Amino acid sequence: MSEVAAIQPQQFDLSPRNLQEAMEFAGHLADSSIVPKDFQGKPGNVLVAIQWGMELGLKPMQAMQNIAVINGRPSLWGDAVLALVLASPACEYVNEYDENGTAVCVVKRRGHAEHVERFGDAEAKTAGLLNKSGPWTQYPKRMKKMRARAFALRDKFSDVLKGIPIAEEVMDIPVERDITPRNASPSQIAQAALPKPAERDDRLNNIIADLEIVAKEGGADPLADAWGKLTKDDRKAIGPDELARLKALTGEAAQTDAENQEQSNG
Repeated sequence: MSEVAAIQPQQFDLSPRNLQEAMEFAGHLADSSIVPKDFQGKPGNVLVAIQWGMELGLKPMQAMQNIAVINGRPSLWGDAVLALVLASPACEYVNEYDENGTAVCVVKRRGHAEHVERFGDAEAKTAGLLNKSGPWTQYPKRMKKMRARAFALRDKFSDVLKGIPIAEEVMDIPVERDITPRNASPSQIAQAALPKPAERDDRLNNIIADLEIVAKEGGADPLADAWGKLTKDDRKAIGPDELARLKALTGEAAQTDAENQEQSNG
């Protein structure tokens, strides 16, 4: 061992080495306020995310930031999907570009022919996504890019992704339930049609996930615009704490708070 290597400090790593450490670590993270909302107070979700991350090659904190729980399913954000594929020795290249409003993703796996996926307005309309409120209205170019990327990378690098769904796709999958009781009376059918708490939770989770993308991609003004378009009941159900977290994602919250404080002092 060289003298330089001998004096280098050992890198600190929080990765758990066994199930007991993983459970304890998940509990600490679930009690933290800096992890995404889906993981706060839910050590079970944290543990699942950490395990998924280990299988994908992500450190625990990377997994927490890049794995989203949408409609009860752990999913990976598109940028993390691209990073994993590019880091794989199986990947020769990934090229993405816009072709007259159509997103194109060209991928090449070593030993395989080049693979091309396209996603444009026609595909978005067929899928019921064109002009859908949220990111599809505000950032259609990027959303089409995410969809073309998802198709291409899942088709050619499913082994690298270990079959995990991609968040931008899962967000657009409607939650379907048969809520009609068998042999039900008209009054029972009417009662069953009322939204249940779980259904409201899923719907609000989708709204929050859309707002997260708006906050990260657009900043404070687009987030405020999207928030203003929600119904009063939805804004109330999401709550001020969640709104504050979304504002923090824009990176402009601290400056706004400082300006408000200065105005109140003046």
